[in-house]
Amino acid sequence: MEVRCDAGLSQAQLAKKLGKPPSFVGKYELGERRLDVIELLFILKVLEREPCSFIKAVGDQLPERL
Repeated sequence: MEVRCDAGLSQAQLAKKLGKPPSFVGKYELGERRLDVIELLFILKVLEREPCSFIKAVGDQLPERL
């Protein structure tokens, strides 16, 4: 959600750019759905975000153990 908000897009606006229903965005933002790698890369491309930087930032926030 943070990346989408930083891009200044609503869920509906991002969904339209992705060619998906707004529920697609809502469900993964709420954790009700997981994204596969291809979906994540496509979303990052639409949001004009560098995949490696995004993955590093997420990795840095992970706990030491699951």
